[in-house]
Amino acid sequence: MNIMLKTAFVAGVAVLSSGTAYAGCGIEKGSVRVLANDFPALRQIIDAASACAGDGVTVTRNQTTEHESLDVPSLSANPAEYTSSIVATSSIQPLLGAGLIRPLDDYIAKYGKNISDKQKISLGGHVMAIAFDANTQHLFYRADILEKAGVQPPKSYEDVLAAAKAIKDKGLMQYPLGGTYKAGWNLAEEFVSMYVGYDGAFFEPGTAKPAINNDKGVAALNMMKSLSAYMTPDFLTFDSNALQAEFEAGKVALANFWGSRYGAVVDDKGSTPDITKAIKVAAAPTVGGGKIPATTLWWDGYTIAKNISDADAIATFQALDHASSTATANAHPDDAVWLMDGYKPGAGAGGVLDTLKAGAKPYPMNPYMGLLHTALGREIVPFMQGKEDAKAALAKAEAAYVAGAREKGFLK
Repeated sequence: MNIMLKTAFVAGVAVLSSGTAYAGCGIEKGSVRVLANDFPALRQIIDAASACAGDGVTVTRNQTTEHESLDVPSLSANPAEYTSSIVATSSIQPLLGAGLIRPLDDYIAKYGKNISDKQKISLGGHVMAIAFDANTQHLFYRADILEKAGVQPPKSYEDVLAAAKAIKDKGLMQYPLGGTYKAGWNLAEEFVSMYVGYDGAFFEPGTAKPAINNDKGVAALNMMKSLSAYMTPDFLTFDSNALQAEFEAGKVALANFWGSRYGAVVDDKGSTPDITKAIKVAAAPTVGGGKIPATTLWWDGYTIAKNISDADAIATFQALDHASSTATANAHPDDAVWLMDGYKPGAGAGGVLDTLKAGAKPYPMNPYMGLLHTALGREIVPFMQGKEDAKAALAKAEAAYVAGAREKGFLK
């Protein structure tokens, strides 16, 4: 599965033959109801789908950062509250495991002629999602601040710490580093990325038994703690929206941040030209002498709910296929590294492309990774607050995961 996903990323960000977008939606009737996360690339997709409304077709949305807590309950209803959940690498598994989304092979054959193979996320022998972008966290930095501090753009997290120290020592910024360290999902993702950079394994080979309480896990936590010393004291409250605002306000000089945020960070809203023109991107840093970036590769894509009428399923597929077009991608080139054929990468794509070329690994796609992710987001908080040592935090994360995995039947 990881080989398939990595192949899709490689194909998706290699440039890119021309394609043809549909001239119209061609939907007869139906209700399109979309649940999604809330960031610029997804807004562009759903905005484009909304153009299909009218003449018996309705399009509604719920875009919220709490989407993952709504996915399973809302699609479990019959009929489902939403006809599509827009998912990412980690969030498709709960829907797949609960049997709440449809295979898309027949819809692709009839309505999705412009969907390329690199967009098809095949799980269990069927296409279960259509990916429209590739995403990863990578380095954002203020070139002007680094120049004043006399340091080069960092290539490793050790370089990041040295750059942060230089910036602070010269009085350029009090808290030069930013991070999406909000307690919960975001904090866990920071650990996952750092642990991957140390070449850590999350589970014992061929099993669902956790394997994070080791020297690499401790090193990952200690690096995160060292970085947090150069962040604002309330760093455990910072999600992507908060970090974006810090960049726009000129309050941070360095962060490993989502590539899909580049367009919003450097646009003409919420900042000044002096700040935005100085923001540059590069590959995610390595750590601990490792060779691969300390980050993970992701995709975003759409699914079609199972517990809805066939008419609504067809309408939803057609609307989202219409939205996931070359025209949408090239109208918003900096909002994502789009996977549609014919996409011409914008300036912000460089960080994702460089991270991919450096050998970044996909986020683990297995049905129990979400349980470990959730446990980490809760149990490593005391360590980051200085209330617990690393080994104890990792032991508690493993114990919480084991309890959940036994309840779900992944462990006996």
